[in-house]
Amino acid sequence: MFKKTTIESQLGIFSAPSSFLSGRAESFYQNQDAWHNLFRVQVTSRIDETICKPLFSKQTGSPNSSVRVLISMMVLKEANGWSDEQLFENCRFNLLVRSALGLMNMDDAVPVESTYYLFRKRIVEYEKSEKINLFEKTFASVTKGQATDFEVSGKSIRMDSKLLGSNIAWLSRYELIHETLRLVCQDIKEILANHFLTRSQKEMIENLLKETGNKVVYRSTSAEIKTKMQELGLLAYTVIELYNSPCSKHYETLKRIFSEQFKMDDDGKTIISRNKEEISADSIQSPHDTDCHYRNKDGNQIKGYSMNVTESCDGESLNLISGVDVRVVSTADNDFLQNGVNGTKELFTETVKNIHTDGAYHSTDNQQFCKNENADLLINAIQGAKARFDLEKNEEGELTVTDTHNGEIIPATKLKNKDKWRIKVGITYKYFTAKAITASALKRKIAAIPQEILNIRNNVEATIFQLGYHYPNDKTRYRGLIKHKMWANIRCMWVNFVRILNFGTKLNPKIFYWPNSNPASTLLDKISILIFNLSLFLLNPTRNYPKIKLLELQRKGFSEGTQYSIFNTQHSTLKSQHSTLKSQYSSLNTIPACSY
Repeated sequence: MFKKTTIESQLGIFSAPSSFLSGRAESFYQNQDAWHNLFRVQVTSRIDETICKPLFSKQTGSPNSSVRVLISMMVLKEANGWSDEQLFENCRFNLLVRSALGLMNMDDAVPVESTYYLFRKRIVEYEKSEKINLFEKTFASVTKGQATDFEVSGKSIRMDSKLLGSNIAWLSRYELIHETLRLVCQDIKEILANHFLTRSQKEMIENLLKETGNKVVYRSTSAEIKTKMQELGLLAYTVIELYNSPCSKHYETLKRIFSEQFKMDDDGKTIISRNKEEISADSIQSPHDTDCHYRNKDGNQIKGYSMNVTESCDGESLNLISGVDVRVVSTADNDFLQNGVNGTKELFTETVKNIHTDGAYHSTDNQQFCKNENADLLINAIQGAKARFDLEKNEEGELTVTDTHNGEIIPATKLKNKDKWRIKVGITYKYFTAKAITASALKRKIAAIPQEILNIRNNVEATIFQLGYHYPNDKTRYRGLIKHKMWANIRCMWVNFVRILNFGTKLNPKIFYWPNSNPASTLLDKISILIFNLSLFLLNPTRNYPKIKLLELQRKGFSEGTQYSIFNTQHSTLKSQHSTLKSQYSSLNTIPACSY
């Protein structure tokens, strides 16, 4: 049964952690600017639990554990690169982590391991059946709230892509077939025992179940592997024909791999191995992750997925990731652009006007899309070799061709009844299509853009680095497209939080803390804040202080009113010995896994 939970729990007299702390420990624990308290405000409390309501039964029964806590646990796990064991250890015994999750009392229970695993499993199964990724919706909901509160305009955005390696072994063709066939035979060995098989086939199955493919490859020559490849193909065909009921979860995988790796000869009787050139990059690379494909991009060979990141880039203001799109690794960069722009429009406060990308995002369709959106596609370069001829079409439809090698202007002739032009170069003719003319015009437009504007796109590469911080060699710890989508959205949620934390630290929001409403103290606190802010202005009238909007942000996560008022607190900017610049416990130093 689904039950919505609350983030604001009543502090117990004897179970509140602050009652067990003293001195600097208590000060930092209660500091509203510390990462754990800000995380509770900006992430945990923003999670809309109703998004995950379809995962739970409508019938009356035991209520679900807090969805906010479960998702926040996943965010902290990816933030720190923890294992599941480390995650639960910190959730139970780390006071700062518990505070970040909204577990404000010592006796507040952490969801058990089985509940945590079941929740993740349900999310995966729900997307498989409904084609809806609930983590994408959760990330969008959290980010939209953050963008609204911090007034992130989103007028300018940038994007870039990154290849992600799946957590699979790099298998040769023989190892791939061997491992898949072994898994199927393991599933159906009792059933195969009841079918008529030759003695050699039974021996092969026994050997399959005893050892892995890499051991066979290690002690065999190339000629022996070729022969064994044919034997595996024949055995796979026999298993597929004899056992045509897909009770094994690997059976369909075996059928697909057989069709990708083998074929029948012309007589339709002999099974032969396909040539390497015949095998598509979209073929299965591992029986443990059938979604991942192969790609060689600029010498970087990957078996996995492609991830596209879109973020705002509005000057010195707060910039947030607006969307992350994970697809099969063969997806071209220009296929990501339109979804990235559409997702941004739903989150930020203003319409997209500038889109900063590299040349891989250029296409005729994308140019037309940006024109329809009244947005400028600012590409730092167009892929491909530099063209020798510069093509410029005037208003009368005449084409001017300039030879960039010597500056010569060559007359062009339009072919009759065709959207094509030609020029004479020496004794031959050179032809130009409308597409080439459009590309030449775009190159001139790019050349006219100031370099400082084109460089705006470059900083998105730092975001790409942050997302893959815990994963050397561009390889994640997950398998499957759905789990990579979950990971990417969770990781982006953390990166956005770190940006908010750094942005708030830069603006010094302590100055503008607004206590939560308390009938006995509201008026006094408001007066004290007014006097305090006025005194700061008189001391330094030229300083630009942050917007009053920050008062509301601080107010959301705290319920103890006067405990944190300007006059009562030990952490005021003027009196405290633990200021942002001096304290050993500054926000930046206490963020988990914020090495980047």
